[in-house]
Amino acid sequence: MNKRLFVGIDLPEEIRDQLKSLCCGLPGARWVKPEQLHLTLCFIGEVDGTTFLDIKEVLSEITFAPFSLQLRGVGSFPPRGQPRIVWVGVEKCEPLMVLQRKITTRLFQLGIALENRKYAPHLTLARLRQTSPDRVGKYFIEHSLFTQPPFPVDRFILYSSVLGRKGSSYIMEQEYSSVTAAA
Repeated sequence: MNKRLFVGIDLPEEIRDQLKSLCCGLPGARWVKPEQLHLTLCFIGEVDGTTFLDIKEVLSEITFAPFSLQLRGVGSFPPRGQPRIVWVGVEKCEPLMVLQRKITTRLFQLGIALENRKYAPHLTLARLRQTSPDRVGKYFIEHSLFTQPPFPVDRFILYSSVLGRKGSSYIMEQEYSSVTAAA
């Protein structure tokens, strides 16, 4: 059976709760459910069962030390023209970028064809349909100073995504923990 996969970082409950305050005020926005908010490290796409097992194994070989992330600011994709995605930004974090590169390198070595665009860490808050750019601009002004305290990251997750009539639902397939230094 084929699975549609991505690798991400789950958010602590208190961070999700704080993000709820951003999920209003844009007509035509389809807000991401709080329980589905995550930071995508790599979108893999649809794979067969054998490839799925290979991916699970390859990801288990990745080592990384725990680190902290901080969410800051809001923005949209595309950067010019009619906004389609509203996102929350991630403060620059070299350990995050190193982890993301390790994951994509191992998947590439496995023969997985990945998107060929620069990684821009963000949390997708909403998908927009015909929302006026003026209204989006006002939303950005209202939330431009959004920031949260740093939170610890000590694991990443392989998720499958099941598409349904009301959007996607995510299933945790495998969790991968960081390594801690021996005392």
